[in-house]
Amino acid sequence: MAAGTAPAAAPAAAAASANGTTFAVILSLSFCHLLNDMMQSLVPALYPILKDSYALSFGQIGLITLAFQCTASMLQPVVGMYTDKHPQPYSLMVGMGFTLVGLLLMSRADSYPLILLAAALIGMGSSVFHPEASRVARMAAGGRYGLAQSLFQVGGNMGSAAGPLLAAFIVVPAGQQSIVWFSAAAFVAMAVLFQVGGWYSRRRAESKGAASKPAVRGKTGPAGPTLSVLSRGRVAAAVAILVALLFSKNVYSASLGSYFTFYLIEKFGVEVQTAQLYLFAFLVGIVAGTIAGGIVGDKVGRIPVMWFSIVGALPFALMLPYANLFWTGVLAVTVAAIMASAFSAILVYAQELLPGRVGLVAGMFFGFSFGLGGLGAAALGQLADLTSIDTVYKVTPFLLLLGLLTAFLPRRPGAARHP
Repeated sequence: MAAGTAPAAAPAAAAASANGTTFAVILSLSFCHLLNDMMQSLVPALYPILKDSYALSFGQIGLITLAFQCTASMLQPVVGMYTDKHPQPYSLMVGMGFTLVGLLLMSRADSYPLILLAAALIGMGSSVFHPEASRVARMAAGGRYGLAQSLFQVGGNMGSAAGPLLAAFIVVPAGQQSIVWFSAAAFVAMAVLFQVGGWYSRRRAESKGAASKPAVRGKTGPAGPTLSVLSRGRVAAAVAILVALLFSKNVYSASLGSYFTFYLIEKFGVEVQTAQLYLFAFLVGIVAGTIAGGIVGDKVGRIPVMWFSIVGALPFALMLPYANLFWTGVLAVTVAAIMASAFSAILVYAQELLPGRVGLVAGMFFGFSFGLGGLGAAALGQLADLTSIDTVYKVTPFLLLLGLLTAFLPRRPGAARHP
């Protein structure tokens, strides 16, 4: 009967890992994600001020987004791959330090090159923070991986939503220099992450004995699949499809996130602060969609959520350029909520495809999320300069048709299939 004790112990282990202390860690990470992304979201919220102060074109605005997001995109997979082999519990605090330095520089930057450098430093903060924080969230998940990732992600979404609101009432009236006031948030986050790093370090020490025991390959347990049964070719193809889904999702999101205020100002003649409030509502929609996607994904599976998220947003995105101001706001929030539901499903699905490489997966997909959005923002900025913002909003919805590639994903990437 000794062999039968492992399955019996598995539910107890899962329950033990989902206790109050574990959720305290997840919520602490979510809170720090909120502060991190709140500070980062001040960069696009500054765009109208920077455009007027330095006479920037839409193309130059897009390059700021590219500098900010591509440093994260290029470095996150490298950081994730390194920390898979050499976990760094206190690197979370270091990543927040990069964001702090970038913010301080942005508040004092008096030239376009310095603005680009500050944006790149803030991106570097994301490259360090996200992969390791995602690993700790999964470690603390207690088997509820979708819920853990959505709680972690929603902190970032709430921070992103708060950025435009803070910009509307603080940064826009007080100017670029007021960004320095938000450095206090970085110090708070660094203090919390120091405590999380301590928990992470102790948890690793406790798990070293368990990790040294022989594992049963090809089976699943409370920590998830231990070995993917798919061939390397199928895994590579599935990862490529997930990247394509992120591409369609994030390039369209970039058209809303980076240029929505300009679109509202040009098409409807609203004030900058009013446009920022509409952007805030759009980002609140992302928060709601992220929470719903994580909960539903744990219950019904990742693939149905991906189908709904990418393809379900298409009709609303197609209607948006032809709507009046009220319905533009409603449609933007609807599209945001539907599209945001996919991210935790994509991330957890990828972790099941590549078991044991949580940092690499988080680095790749958070990195691709930033990088594809940055490339999309730069390209859309050039398109807006050549045509108009209105043209951008009429063309980009067709990218969501790439969501049809979901049909080619394996149904259960990390579990043995039955004949």
